[in-house]
Amino acid sequence: MTVFLKANWENIIMVNYDIAPEILLPYLPNGVTLDLYEGKAYVSLVGFMFKDTKIFGVPIPFLGTFEEINLRFYVQRREGNTIKRGVVFINETIPYRLVAWMANKLYKEHYTVVPTRHFMHQIEGKQQVKFEWLLEKKWNHILVEAETSPKKMVANSFEEFIYEHYYGYTKVSDKSTEEYRLEHPSWQVHEVMNYDIRCDFSAMYGTDFSVLNETKPTAVFIAKGSSVKVDWKRTQLEFTNERH
Repeated sequence: MTVFLKANWENIIMVNYDIAPEILLPYLPNGVTLDLYEGKAYVSLVGFMFKDTKIFGVPIPFLGTFEEINLRFYVQRREGNTIKRGVVFINETIPYRLVAWMANKLYKEHYTVVPTRHFMHQIEGKQQVKFEWLLEKKWNHILVEAETSPKKMVANSFEEFIYEHYYGYTKVSDKSTEEYRLEHPSWQVHEVMNYDIRCDFSAMYGTDFSVLNETKPTAVFIAKGSSVKVDWKRTQLEFTNERH
């Protein structure tokens, strides 16, 4: 299988919100259904470092390391007796126009460009990780304080549900969906001790998600991360009738 993109994803923060399923339905690609955890739908505000990026094995000079902020939710697709668990991105934000243009052009993604920055500090077994992005002249941020020592995720835990999705689905049109696969090992996680979230969801993601401005996160996680591969091949799913 040809690898389109390879990069290191590091310090992957997931800020997870319980959300009404009807808010997500307009964004749901045909052919997939919402993937629920204990009967509830979730969206995650995500911040992480994208490092040492390579396209078809070729490093991207000067533009290969950057912060990414995204909002995503969770879906699944049945294929025979197999259940494919994946994610759908509402929006992905990075600081480089060329990288965003490439992703949008090649894969019909939803990348936008804003200034970003990050801060990381470790002392006496604790770490502080902060991702910031500038929106309407105001800096938004995700800040986490966590233990430095990573541990394995507990089987069938909420952490495992959030992190263990290995497919991506893109809504190309009401009748067309693209499916792609990600490869990475199961990540280790750090115990979160404190967090601070400042995000104008309505300005960043539209009025559909303004409810999150007043919603307390259900949980906040941070994973150590690893090398990640994204396959070049995308499966085109076409539907002629109503949603499957």
